[in-house]
Amino acid sequence: MIQITPQMRIFVALSFVDFRKGIDGLAGACRQLLQEDPFSGALFLFRNRPKTSLKILAYDGQGFWLCTKRLSKGRFHWWPDHDSEVTVTILQAHELQTLLWNGNPSSAVFAKPWRKL
Repeated sequence: MIQITPQMRIFVALSFVDFRKGIDGLAGACRQLLQEDPFSGALFLFRNRPKTSLKILAYDGQGFWLCTKRLSKGRFHWWPDHDSEVTVTILQAHELQTLLWNGNPSSAVFAKPWRKL
């Protein structure tokens, strides 16, 4: 089971990814598109073109996890903005939880962390 902790690094691919890709294809996207090591233990978040599905790729030390969230109705309304040069952004754990429930992390109100991570 994947446990999302506040200390985890969560990388978001700002451009869409072909969802026919499996673990190996998304690990390659981590290296090429995001310039990150897929074996680092971080979470990597991808979306499809129509914004109806998300995929999370994670490595737990023994193997990869590939999680998919597909909405049965509608689309994900929020996705981080990106410039032409930037391909990745970093989310906090509570922002990822909000996004997975199709919320808007940029307009949600969160308590401030009581200590810096």
